[in-house]
Parts: sequence; structure tokens; C-alpha cells
Amino acid sequence: MTLSLYDMTVPTYLQILGGLRGVLAKGLEHAKNTRVDPQTLVEARLTSDMLALDFQIRSVVNHSLGALRDVSKGSYTMPTNGTFDYAGLQRLIVEAETALKGFTPQAVNAQEGKALNFDFGSYKATFTAEDYLLSFALPNFYFHAVTAYGILRMKGVPIGKGDYVGQVRMKFG
Repeated sequence: MTLSLYDMTVPTYLQILGGLRGVLAKGLEHAKNTRVDPQTLVEARLTSDMLALDFQIRSVVNHSLGALRDVSKGSYTMPTNGTFDYAGLQRLIVEAETALKGFTPQAVNAQEGKALNFDFGSYKATFTAEDYLLSFALPNFYFHAVTAYGILRMKGVPIGKGDYVGQVRMKFG
């Protein structure tokens, strides 16, 4: 079985983003049921030296949709800093899902072997598209997704691993 660059990225991004969309929905429901301001969840962090939920969600989008866009243009784009309320974070996830659904297998697979220049402060490197996506973007994507999940779980949101994983891909019949 051969997996393409598209197969290894877009469906995986959509699966976890869908899970996070559900996790955020449960987080908002929990906030309403417990009369907690959702903004306290946006600003929540696992520990004082880690970044808050809003950064984690923005990073999930940056390491999925942003990564594919970076590969297409051949250079890393510094993510924009901004502040979002809870509804804004939910919109970011939905917008990323919508944009990712627009990537075709042909367009993503055409990037194989293409160079990506990575310039982040004093760190500069050149990746192939597949090395960037598989060794940098995907690990970061998972890290920030599970950290967002962990923040909400720590805040008492009733979620489990199945919520994080989202809709798994299966072949029926």
C-alpha cells in the first residue's frame, strides 16, 4: 500500500480538527452549565510556563492549514499573533476545516520534493515538503491539539480520548 503526501496530511488534519471542534463545543457547554466565563478557558494553561488555549488552537491551525500553504509557496510564514475569544477559536477551527477540504490530492502531491525555506529567528533550514510536513508540522500539530485537549480536560470539561480522536477513518464492508 502506498500512501501519498495528501493521504498522510489532509485527512489526518481534518480528523483531529473535527475532534477539536467537538471538544470546543463541549467546553462551551460545560462553561454554560457551570456558569464559568468561557474567556477563562481561552486563557487557561496547563502550567505557568506553557501558553494558553488560544495559542494552542492557533498553532493547530498554523501546523495544518498553514503548513500546507507554506509548502505551496516554498517558505515558512510566521503565524500572526492575535487574540480570540472562545467563539473566535471555534471559528478558526471551522475555517481551517473548510480551507483544508479545498486541497486536492493532486495539488498536495505535486509538492513532493519541493524545497521549503524555514526562517525562524536565528534558526534557518531547508526542508523538502515531505520532511517539513512529516517531521515538523505533524508533530507540532499533534502536540498543540493534545495540549488544547489537556487544558480543557484539566478545567473539568467532560471529554475523553474519543472526543480528541474524532471520527476515525474506516473501510466498511
